[in-house]
Amino acid sequence: MASADQLKALVKSHISRDDNQFYSVAMQVAAHEAKAGHGKLAEELRDMIDAAKTRSISSEPGKLVPLARPRGELANLLDVSYPKNRLADMVLDPTVFEQLQRIMKEQRLHARIREHGLSPRRKILLVGPPGTGKTMTAAVLAGELGVPLFLVRLDSLITKFMGETAAKLRQVFDAVSDVRGVYFFDEFDAIGSQRGLANDVGEIRRVLNSFLQMIERDQSTSLILAATNHPEILDYALFRRFDDVIEYHLPTPEQAMALIRSRLGTYAPKPLPAKALAAKTVGLSFAEIRRAVDESIKEVVMHEGGRVDAEALGRALLERRRLSEKLEKNNKPVNHAGSSSR
Repeated sequence: MASADQLKALVKSHISRDDNQFYSVAMQVAAHEAKAGHGKLAEELRDMIDAAKTRSISSEPGKLVPLARPRGELANLLDVSYPKNRLADMVLDPTVFEQLQRIMKEQRLHARIREHGLSPRRKILLVGPPGTGKTMTAAVLAGELGVPLFLVRLDSLITKFMGETAAKLRQVFDAVSDVRGVYFFDEFDAIGSQRGLANDVGEIRRVLNSFLQMIERDQSTSLILAATNHPEILDYALFRRFDDVIEYHLPTPEQAMALIRSRLGTYAPKPLPAKALAAKTVGLSFAEIRRAVDESIKEVVMHEGGRVDAEALGRALLERRRLSEKLEKNNKPVNHAGSSSR
């Protein structure tokens, strides 16, 4: 247990907002507990201290200002936000949950890991259908680690002029080194694929090579996340540059119902026909289920009701499924004869 002097030093440093002194005394307490044979407590204290240090990095003077108010061309390349999302907000496969927990733990302890000549996981590829949690994952990692989320605007990054895209990409990676955060490349196949018209292939190849070189050289403390709905069209060389690949899938009936219950909260009908509702979620993504539930809640709010009607929720889910099937049909590629390809 901490001595009287250590307790007084902790309180004094907290009152004076001397973080360095506070962390120093706290580490002394952890060391004392370790010597006393309280290994688990000592480890927990060290983890808490490392996590606090990680969060304090994002609030250091001068660290967030340059990108919180980006200037010049960088303002067109990055959108910044400060998510408050938590991992508990997500419904995930156990494997994905463990992968994200591992990433967060390594990030919170990144200083300790680097002291031993090792690197924490920080370059992550997110793979899966739309609406399955890839964007939410970026927000959760930023929220859990207390760092800003930077969305890389590919519409501004990719241009038709030779060499210009690579130059803009360089600016983004300079920002990655300058300010710690989560940098999210959504719809990454726009950069990572080899698709394109015959006269575009050369420029696409140059951009891809530039990205490979930059992500290989990057030794910053930021997280780089890339998301794609089409992993099959990504260049194979990309996969070797990422520390981890996380696969997302459409929800199982059990996961769908967990999301529905969580989203409904106090608006949940009693009784909740779980089996009937789960059957209506087949083929829907997490995002589509969430929208259907929200539509049902809005109806209750507008009519000043108390609980969502189970039949109305079922209809909302079926409407989402019909819309999803229609969009999927419209997005099917066509062959040269004009008919849908199989």
